[in-house]
Amino acid sequence: MAKIKLEYLWLDGYKPTQNLRSKTKVEEHENFQGTLEELDNWSFDGSSTRQAEGGSSDCILKPVAIYPDPDRINGYLVMTEVLNADGTPHESNGRASIDDDDNDFWFGFEQEYFIMDTHTQLPLGFPIGGYPAPQGMYYCSVGGKNTHGRSLVEEHANLCIDAGLNFEGINQEVACGQWEFQLFAKGAKKAGDEIWIARYLLDRLTEKYGYYIDYHPKPLGKDMDWNGSGMHANFSNTTLRTCGDKATYEAICEAFRPVVKEHIEVYGEFNDQRLTGLHETAAITDFSYGISDRGASIRIPIITVEKGWKGWLEDRRPASNGDPYKIAGRIIKTVKSAKI
Repeated sequence: MAKIKLEYLWLDGYKPTQNLRSKTKVEEHENFQGTLEELDNWSFDGSSTRQAEGGSSDCILKPVAIYPDPDRINGYLVMTEVLNADGTPHESNGRASIDDDDNDFWFGFEQEYFIMDTHTQLPLGFPIGGYPAPQGMYYCSVGGKNTHGRSLVEEHANLCIDAGLNFEGINQEVACGQWEFQLFAKGAKKAGDEIWIARYLLDRLTEKYGYYIDYHPKPLGKDMDWNGSGMHANFSNTTLRTCGDKATYEAICEAFRPVVKEHIEVYGEFNDQRLTGLHETAAITDFSYGISDRGASIRIPIITVEKGWKGWLEDRRPASNGDPYKIAGRIIKTVKSAKI
């Protein structure tokens, strides 16, 4: 019998930005295969995570995805949904509300973030009491003058790949100490699972570096001339992948126009500080779309056009601290409402 370490992960009840929580269950298994069918529900004290009152504090953790834990011997990462004691989805459970049971929707998320030094409380590369050179030379840079944090980023990429995530790439971003990774999945729930697992691996990794990750969309201040952090959502369904019709694409984009408020509500806290119309963003009060336009709310990739209007769209508004479950769920609802 082998001892198996199961790290149960869940999202807490903090509003409007939820946090990852986790705890370890050690079980004995004779021949563990790493499948959901081998896992039991678990519980936790919801009164400590703003998900229950102290007098009735048990919340249920329902496993929904499992991945090998590349940093532990006989370890696994278990993404869960939070349920009430009666088995119904907890109000904090955004994953349960996603309307994509057939996995027709595909999502590719681009997760931007800043690596912060725990001691200085500043992004890597920022001197105490001052600023590094203006942005321009940091994006996709190489060399110690402009590139900061590569060791952590490379190790994180390896961990994600070893965990079996569909990890698609990394690059340094426009601001000093800012990076991005990309993940793709067929199925909105799976895409959300993989972003949260990747965030967990990144956050846990910083513990040995003396760093922390700042997912705030504008951590350097809204008035500073530095790019903010987003989580651009690339999405498609069968219609977008196969229609071959410009008018259909425009109809789907137009479906987003009357529900700007509903999207912004779930696209991340403090996003108004990032969506100003500057630094490759559209203003939070506006809605626009355009071919190859990184200053639009929704970008129509040039590859989609070149392939005869068969491909995907990119919603550039989601913030780096947004919940991918809620973002994907809202996008799906809007796309399904399009009059095509």
